[in-house]
Amino acid sequence: MERAEAYGFSGAMSGAFLLSCLLFAAVSRRQRGPYMDEVFHVPQAQAYCHGRFLQWDPMITTLPGLYLLSVGVVKPAAWLLGWTGSVVCSVGMLRFINLLFSAGNFYLLYLLLFKIHQKNKVVSGFQRILLALTLAMFPTLYFFTFLYYTDPGSVFFTLFSYLMCLYGNHKTSAVLGFCGFMFRQTNIVWTVFCAGNVVAEKLNEAWKIELQKKKDERISSRKGSFSDLTRALQFLVEYLLSPKNLVTLTALTWPYIVLVSLFFVFVFINGGIVVGDRSSHEACLHFPQLFYFLSFTGFFSFPHLLTPTKIRKFLLSLRKHPVQYSLITVISLFLIWKFTYVHKYLLADNRHYTFYVWRKVFQRHELVKYLLVPFYIFAGWSFADTLKSKSIFWILMYFVCLLAVTVPQKLLEFRYFILPFLIYRLNIPFVSLYRQLLELAFYILVNAVTFYLFLNRTFQWENSDEVQRFMW
Repeated sequence: MERAEAYGFSGAMSGAFLLSCLLFAAVSRRQRGPYMDEVFHVPQAQAYCHGRFLQWDPMITTLPGLYLLSVGVVKPAAWLLGWTGSVVCSVGMLRFINLLFSAGNFYLLYLLLFKIHQKNKVVSGFQRILLALTLAMFPTLYFFTFLYYTDPGSVFFTLFSYLMCLYGNHKTSAVLGFCGFMFRQTNIVWTVFCAGNVVAEKLNEAWKIELQKKKDERISSRKGSFSDLTRALQFLVEYLLSPKNLVTLTALTWPYIVLVSLFFVFVFINGGIVVGDRSSHEACLHFPQLFYFLSFTGFFSFPHLLTPTKIRKFLLSLRKHPVQYSLITVISLFLIWKFTYVHKYLLADNRHYTFYVWRKVFQRHELVKYLLVPFYIFAGWSFADTLKSKSIFWILMYFVCLLAVTVPQKLLEFRYFILPFLIYRLNIPFVSLYRQLLELAFYILVNAVTFYLFLNRTFQWENSDEVQRFMW
């Protein structure tokens, strides 16, 4: 990092942290007590603060990583600063942990951008800083910086694990992956993703050698066409059937294999992936979740995905491959018809944005969910098109992880899309400075509206005296 870039990054990070502190103060003044899921998380952390480590709220569905880390930070800080009484492990103090995670996420996003795009000499330090700032302010993640939720910590350890993986520190990456798993069990998928990075790199090297042997320049591991995909899948099967290759891959990825094995032991002993209340978190094949994720990504990445050039390229692709797109359309319609689930929380809780998305869009008419298929297909094509710079094996690995982390979820919840979105956004090529600034301005606008609604547009339920607030 050059000196000017270092100064610029320090200034951006300091300014973002100051802004976050001001917002933190505003949120803490307006909402002093626990809100939404905090009514479970805060008392559990406070029980740990008082040494009651055997106490557990059965309504909590995640492992105790957030509470253990909070005690590990707050208790030493209280001892050093002489804090006593109710300030120790208070709601505000526990929420402040996520403010620290937010700053850490900003730094990790910058380091990941630097590492992933280090071969792109055209990208300036200012663009890296700007994109790191933009992603750190990603609305769905940034909002939960100010509440005591697992999301900022879950993202922190997952990004840290990914960074260590890219630098080849796989043991450290696996340990950090375990920390991420302790915040949210589904983060085990991103441990598999880290292992998949290693496998995809070896596969791509072998694939290039194979192409060179055949001297067939028409085949490329980066084109991403249907024929290339077929050849790559055939090569993948042949490669993995070789015992020598399997031994090599196992030697490279054994830390991740150990962690995934421990995960399966946990699932066997626990009787499932969810701890606590399982009745509202049942796994199912909810394939439309992939379509919702693509729509979510298209909304928050519209400067990159929804451009006149993209639309023209899509229409050209549509004209060239009508049979393939017709088949995709039929499959999509079938998946929506047979595998659409509506969780009871989605219909009952009018504090979440998803409630209004479902009511205002999907519940307008029974046919709406089918009429959206052309948009889903365009969003999917545009999404895949922006990943063309990655090897076909990396893309396959990412899509497998994306399916694994979204499809089993019955509840439509935007928080579940945070990590797959960030991983995607980190790996697509940089765009023009204008589009980057447009993306940042859009995120700032969405955040401003979100915090305005949360702080000022309160309401009450008929059967409750508590103040209710809109949120993600």
